[in-house]
Amino acid sequence: MSETFGAPETFRAMVIDAVDGKPKGAFREISVADLPDHEVLVEIAYSTLNYKDGLALTGKGKIARRMPMVGGIDLSGTVVESRSPEWKPGDKVVLNGWGLSETEWGAYGRYQRVKPEWLIRLPEAFTMEQAMAIGTAGYTAALCVDALEKWGSIRPGEGEVLVTGAAGGVGSVAIALLAARGYNVTASTGRPETHDYLASLGATGFIDRATLAEKGGPLQKERWTGGVDSVGSTTLVNALAQTVRGGAIAACGLAGGADLPGTVLPHILRAVTLIGVDSVIATREQRLSAWARLARDLDKAKLDSITTVEPMSNLPQLAEDIIAGKVRGRVVIDVTR
Repeated sequence: MSETFGAPETFRAMVIDAVDGKPKGAFREISVADLPDHEVLVEIAYSTLNYKDGLALTGKGKIARRMPMVGGIDLSGTVVESRSPEWKPGDKVVLNGWGLSETEWGAYGRYQRVKPEWLIRLPEAFTMEQAMAIGTAGYTAALCVDALEKWGSIRPGEGEVLVTGAAGGVGSVAIALLAARGYNVTASTGRPETHDYLASLGATGFIDRATLAEKGGPLQKERWTGGVDSVGSTTLVNALAQTVRGGAIAACGLAGGADLPGTVLPHILRAVTLIGVDSVIATREQRLSAWARLARDLDKAKLDSITTVEPMSNLPQLAEDIIAGKVRGRVVIDVTR
């Protein structure tokens, strides 16, 4: 094991492995020598908790495609060793996606080796903690807003933009970003107690998620000029059926299901567009654009208001909570505790 940077003999990591034939996360002691042989070794400061992390750790979703697998799809930290000319010891970096906790060992541990092309530099606008408060959820929200604006169906001050799963990580940041650009945002949530919170982020209207979760007609009253959907299934079908002619929905999640029980009618009779947003294998250009939007438009006070920091030791319970819909906003994971 390399000792050039003073690594401990072992460190604690959250490792997903088969238990009674099913994947399950548990803490295990590993060493730097156990890590994959990638070019850049990062000392991790923070990770985060996403819905996908919850699925992976609880085994309620087949996220880890090989085991054992270190969980955690996001990290912020400092390069401590590098065989790549692009990175040098001391560089502050961020990593989102790229198959971490699925096909590549992830961030729930003190160190990880990663490929150089997976990393971007920590934006000057954010601390490491703030970068993980944003995490994949916030970065995905920025990709969605980028996609909607590029498509051109939404305009500040005109019509309503729908955000489903509004109190979750993607939804919370999407509302804040859209509101900062002057859009009228309607938040879909099943928790009335979150209305004040969502209004503080910039939501100007609310719709009960149960309304969107019920089966509806293939073409419904036109309402949304655009939307950000992290729920999928019937919710996404209804959102599309209610989108105005020429509008678009950016879809990035499946908290409500992976099915899409709809018809082509909104697409061929109203020219409604479904934009798929993939944050895992996004290009560097897309990533830098999303982080530039976050640096420009995301109010740090609002970011702080939706963020809690938890020790890694609490991950087992937090994973259960996020799957049960009990987590609001963003949870940063301090991997040192």
